[in-house]
Amino acid sequence: MTTTSQEAFLRAFHAERPAVTADAFAGGRAADGRSSYEIVRDRVAGHGRVLDLGCGDGLLLELLARTEGRRLAGVDLSPEALALARLRPLPAGTTLSESRAQHLPFADDTFDACVSHMALMLMGEMEQVAAEVARVLRPGGMLACVIGGGAVGGEAYELFVGLLRSAVETAPVGQRIPALGDRRTRSRAGLDSVLTPAGFAPVDWETVPIDLSGPVEQVWDALAGVYDVGPLDAATVDSLRAAFLTGAKKLTAPNGVVPCGMNVHLVTTNLTANPKTDPTAPPAANPAAGTATA
Repeated sequence: MTTTSQEAFLRAFHAERPAVTADAFAGGRAADGRSSYEIVRDRVAGHGRVLDLGCGDGLLLELLARTEGRRLAGVDLSPEALALARLRPLPAGTTLSESRAQHLPFADDTFDACVSHMALMLMGEMEQVAAEVARVLRPGGMLACVIGGGAVGGEAYELFVGLLRSAVETAPVGQRIPALGDRRTRSRAGLDSVLTPAGFAPVDWETVPIDLSGPVEQVWDALAGVYDVGPLDAATVDSLRAAFLTGAKKLTAPNGVVPCGMNVHLVTTNLTANPKTDPTAPPAANPAAGTATA
């Protein structure tokens, strides 16, 4: 599967649902009451020039903009998502660009930090992504990302994943998504193998459960935004929904709330060396693309 075909799928999907990630995660909360967006925002506190890689509809940029004096930029593949981002209250001079992470439209050393919420794990050509992020960050600059980590277990997300897997396995090939992203982004060691050759320090890796609980229809709407559902025909989606609603009844609390939880990984690192100028930096690793869904 080529990066071109992967990106074509993502563009088409987000043309139909440009705010799907924010719709799913904006209301979710960690144990300390913060959303996953707020967690990554807080991790780059004190950094004035921030790039959002895969900014989508701009929710994270809006949160970052609440710190006065920041200079912000966002890149995304989806013009429809960027159109929504432009409607948000962002600082004058904010740059929003329809660009690939593999070829960022910024000069060297432009940013103090780069953030990415549920996007890095969808990107191909990861060596080039890492090199570009390193190029546009100043020495010592921070990279902070939120990456999906699967179901917490024993709740509605785990139920949904099992039902979806069965639906996808029986669906025609034409109703299955392409392989997305690079499997190395799903583990600490894998990310180090990509980022270290670009000059980054070993990553800090923290797993955070996010509570997405709510009324059953709200939970369904959030979960049904995953990429795998997009290509399924209407009859399959209806059948999946009916099975989920039936299974969720057994989980529903007396107050009508369906427990739903998803782990995310908060990944942070700092740029410590530039392999273009540092002869001691290790050589780039070989690509190892794999299947990843979000």
